[in-house]
Amino acid sequence: MTNLTIFYTDDDEDDLSFFEDAVESLPEKIQLKTYNGGDKLLVAIYNPPPTPHVVFLDLNMPGKNGFDVLTELRNSEKKDIPVIIFSTSNEPGIIEKCRLLGANLFITKPVLMKDIVKSIEHALRINWKEFVPDTKNFVYKS
Repeated sequence: MTNLTIFYTDDDEDDLSFFEDAVESLPEKIQLKTYNGGDKLLVAIYNPPPTPHVVFLDLNMPGKNGFDVLTELRNSEKKDIPVIIFSTSNEPGIIEKCRLLGANLFITKPVLMKDIVKSIEHALRINWKEFVPDTKNFVYKS
């Protein structure tokens, strides 16, 4: 889990800040790139370096929302980048829609910093080349 790059996109500055703090608290050396909108994330992904190890993606954003970004990524040459939905939602219909659109993991945004850290650590420990999301392992429970 060293020298990884994470992209995180959210329109909420507080959420971006909490996520940054969580990543900084990890013992591993991780480069974090944050974006406050789906369009900015896509520009960064299509114009490496760096190339993200994983993308954490909020759903509810103005402009291109998380569903739009996920759909575009899965229909592009960058379709193999793991996408983790990081959302306040825990609605079964939204979770299933994300899985069907090709997200790799769904995490409902934790409230406590220690749980945000645990959820990031969990995502970074997954071997994305072998992981196959299904109804049992798609949702991370802290």
